[in-house]
Amino acid sequence: MYKISQRRYLGNKNSILPFIDEIIQSEVGEFDSLCDIFSGTGVVGEYFNAKDKKIISNDLLYQNFISLNAFLNDEDYDEKKVLNYIAEFNASTPTKANYFSKNFGGRYFSDEVAKKIGFIRQEIKKLYISDAINLKEKHILITSLNYAIDRIANTVGHYDAYIKKEIREQSFEMKMLDIDNEKNALNEVHNTDANMLIRDIECDVLYMDPPYNSRQYCDAYHLLENLSLWQKPEVFGVAKKFDRSKIKSEYSKRSAAESFDDLVVNAKCKYMLLSYNNMAKRGNDRSNAKISDEDIIKSMSKRGEVKVYEKDYKAFTTGKSEHADNKERVFFVKVIK
Repeated sequence: MYKISQRRYLGNKNSILPFIDEIIQSEVGEFDSLCDIFSGTGVVGEYFNAKDKKIISNDLLYQNFISLNAFLNDEDYDEKKVLNYIAEFNASTPTKANYFSKNFGGRYFSDEVAKKIGFIRQEIKKLYISDAINLKEKHILITSLNYAIDRIANTVGHYDAYIKKEIREQSFEMKMLDIDNEKNALNEVHNTDANMLIRDIECDVLYMDPPYNSRQYCDAYHLLENLSLWQKPEVFGVAKKFDRSKIKSEYSKRSAAESFDDLVVNAKCKYMLLSYNNMAKRGNDRSNAKISDEDIIKSMSKRGEVKVYEKDYKAFTTGKSEHADNKERVFFVKVIK
């Protein structure tokens, strides 16, 4: 089975979940609802998911929306049926070229595997259109496909570029997801701009983990976004990206501090936590944090006293740089105004 934490993802918080949990236990105690408003792969929401809690998950990327629904939405599904389709897909040996193999074969995947990926994605679409599978089952199958290809892709963990050398034999295998639907009854999953969503929701704990720098997630994971949407757009450039202008995050732009202030001011919550590392101006320009500590504290202080927790942290990066003193900080506020 694939666990929710088994995707390679820039800035993922899997390794510091106990640290976040310690802060919530000491500062919050019991709570009924948590909003993970920049969910990414969803590991934070999944970590706190329980029968008596409401987890509100949100991400701007459709690929993550699909995954969040697969793992955290409580819609019924037929596991035996899904397993049968997974077995059929794993055993398939398509030989006909398709949209995916024409654009990504020989780059991120071997031609053989790329043909299989494109074939499977088209079959999932057909199954859903014909009502052979419901929406939850569709989300599970697409997520399984994304997790399977993420393990073998000819990259360093993202899709900004591929490794330009001969592709070795790739062992493709879809698996069932590790889902506990009994915990999901109260949950919500959204696919929208965080600053729009914040105006429409209420929660006890608001957890914020926005992009840190100018590296857009839609650039790093364009291939999985393309595969998940399956609209077969025209792609361009060496990396074969599609037009992503409508899904660029404001938190990776110069206006990040203004967006963050708007988010904090409009949040209807009892507690707020912000994860933000200490890169500041210590990396190259693209790696530098878009929101300064001064701006973070200025904004969060509008809602209450700011406390800062710090922990050494080795982040998942592009593999080009390491900072020995990299620290993950969690800014905490008990909201009083």
